[in-house]
Amino acid sequence: MLKKTIKITMLFDFYGSMLTEKQQQIIKSYFYDDLSLAEIADNIGISRQGVYDHLHRSEESLENYEAKLGLLKKYNRIRENINDLENMMAAKGLLAEDQNQDLRKKLESIKSIL
Repeated sequence: MLKKTIKITMLFDFYGSMLTEKQQQIIKSYFYDDLSLAEIADNIGISRQGVYDHLHRSEESLENYEAKLGLLKKYNRIRENINDLENMMAAKGLLAEDQNQDLRKKLESIKSIL
């Protein structure tokens, strides 16, 4: 369940603005605020089943956007490459405290973007 939550929240970060306002509200309430379906239903005035349906359709939409656009996949690949680069540089001693401060700063700057 935790893996699914992480994936949905990451997909929401990339594609959330493409969902309707109600879908965004339900995703935020469920995954970010950890509210139950019944609590969300009470808050927005629809049935628990309605919340479940919106949530399910929203998750499907996010998965479909990812299948077509692949932004999360690209993001993860870039992050992996940066981590590999950092490990290679550290193994060669290029990130030692007393040297190559410019390299360390540039690497941290790139990592902060992600």
